[in-house]
Amino acid sequence: MELNELLAELESLGSPSIKKVLVNQGAPEPIWGVKIGDMKPLLKKIKNDQELALKLYDTGISDAMYLAGLAADGSKMSKETLQKWVEKASWEMISEYTVPWVAAESPFAFELALQWIESEQESIASTGWCLLAGLAALKQDNEIDLSLYSSLLKRVENKISSSQNRVKYCMNSFVIATGAGISDLTAEAMQVAQNIGTITVNVGNTACKVPFAPDYLKKIMDMGKIGAKKKTLKC
Repeated sequence: MELNELLAELESLGSPSIKKVLVNQGAPEPIWGVKIGDMKPLLKKIKNDQELALKLYDTGISDAMYLAGLAADGSKMSKETLQKWVEKASWEMISEYTVPWVAAESPFAFELALQWIESEQESIASTGWCLLAGLAALKQDNEIDLSLYSSLLKRVENKISSSQNRVKYCMNSFVIATGAGISDLTAEAMQVAQNIGTITVNVGNTACKVPFAPDYLKKIMDMGKIGAKKKTLKC
């Protein structure tokens, strides 16, 4: 399938009402407002076409960038390409979902995550924390440096209140993901969650709320899902 053909089909699926919602959430132009469910038939057509996925992301069109993330194989991407992706991410749907989902498949995932959380650019630091959260949910515990994650929990506890807006949101998600995904760190994550308490984040013109980490973790405990791992972060 050629890029122009795919873009035309993708644009035809756009919805003005969905676009309005996404713009209210911070999405910049260009965006067509394609429902994620409506992308899935296209995804089947381009599955395993890595070159086309990379071209889609390079368009800068939000819908195309999201579809690119679903189609791309992060294990085949270089550090340089993943760095390009994180720098090009245009808003939180891409920086906090698409890029970390793809980067989590890379052998450079932990390295890049630790690099990105040090960035002064809010979107890149947010991606780093979301990637670390995703790895806690994806990787087996023997693949994770537990001492590193323990130190990161302490860092969140000490730094979250003074961090940038979206970074705070993603740090909070990291605490939840670590407690839920790594059973040896559940008690520590719960303690950190209780210590940081309610996190205030400006979510713009949306009804989104910041999860209260202690309650969220308790629900996961009550469901008996502590330590459950995902096969993929993409959805």
